[in-house]
Amino acid sequence: MRALISAGRMVAGPGGRVITDGAVLYDGRVITAAGPRGEVEAQAGPEDPRLDFPDGTLLPGLIDSHVHLALDAGPDPVAVLRAAPDAELYAGMAGRARQLLATGVTTARDLGDRGGLAVRLRDDIAAGRVPGPRLLSAGTPLTVPGGHCWFLGGEVEGADAIREAVRRNAARGVDLIKVMATGGGITKGGPPIWQAQFTPQELSLIVEEARSAGLPVAAHAHGTEGIAAAVAAGVDTIEHCTWMGREGFDVREDLVDAMAARGITVCPAASPDWRGFAERFGRERAEEMFGRLRWMAERGVHLLPGTDAGVPHAVFDGFVSSLEFFEHIGLTPAEIVDLATTGAARALGIDGDTGRLAAGLRADLLVVDGDPLTDLAALRAVRLVVSGGRIATGLPGGS
Repeated sequence: MRALISAGRMVAGPGGRVITDGAVLYDGRVITAAGPRGEVEAQAGPEDPRLDFPDGTLLPGLIDSHVHLALDAGPDPVAVLRAAPDAELYAGMAGRARQLLATGVTTARDLGDRGGLAVRLRDDIAAGRVPGPRLLSAGTPLTVPGGHCWFLGGEVEGADAIREAVRRNAARGVDLIKVMATGGGITKGGPPIWQAQFTPQELSLIVEEARSAGLPVAAHAHGTEGIAAAVAAGVDTIEHCTWMGREGFDVREDLVDAMAARGITVCPAASPDWRGFAERFGRERAEEMFGRLRWMAERGVHLLPGTDAGVPHAVFDGFVSSLEFFEHIGLTPAEIVDLATTGAARALGIDGDTGRLAAGLRADLLVVDGDPLTDLAALRAVRLVVSGGRIATGLPGGS
């Protein structure tokens, strides 16, 4: 499909650069022109469909960097997953992908599935068989026997098993490797959240195998020991990074400085229910944790927005609520929009393909009412979503 989309404001990015009365022309999946409406319209044909939003804002599609499509965000998503046959689980994943798309998310990084279902869904979306955002799939995450998310099928023990698991995921066509460097909250009977699951040598082996396959590595790490091992191994992103120790928080400034120096990005995976989390966790302790993220950013660590969608309370249509967490820790709306578009694309290594409105990039577009650069709530007023040149069903111009 070829179409011209115009709006009263256009955020071309990066840095919140605004073009008044801007437009994008795309042909198939690729943007062919972007800029002031007069210049772009001159390149469109008289028969090209036009959608105009004079009171709206046109910006790049949003990027949710941490979701779990295999989980349903209910009170016990693990039990639901374990009881579901693959066909039922896949149908649920497809429905949750549609929810993401409807909120303006045009790229999502899935960080843990069962049996390669997210890879299959990724390919079905890319082929137009299923609506949804572009997916970056980690496949089955590596964990220790009985470790965090063991029920997804990624248990490994010893160097040979680690190599085999990484190679198996790579052969399935994953976009990255995920490793559970520490325990986690949703695995009943598993290691505590602060406890490391792999030695530094084992994590280094995972990174080495992933690199040989040309794949980045995301490390789930709440505990400081696991964070230290992940930094030493040279992972690309650290998920959560809550600095948990046996007796409480255990923050190491040297590791923060190493992350900044090595370009390791931190995805706090702030749930859409982060306010409720603060109440359950204890407001004082939660604010200490939240403030630490702001401090890390001030020391040069790049942050990455993600919802952890799928775990309890983390719904698939709450990305804007997760973005408001960054406003809570001191970022401006303009900085947050940048974080969820150009910044996320850069951190995930896809900035040559998406995250901006420019000729040659994917036609990943979002139109909202109002101005999200001054008020993030505008991102909830979705008027149009285009993902890879396809207009989302149920929105203006959809099919």
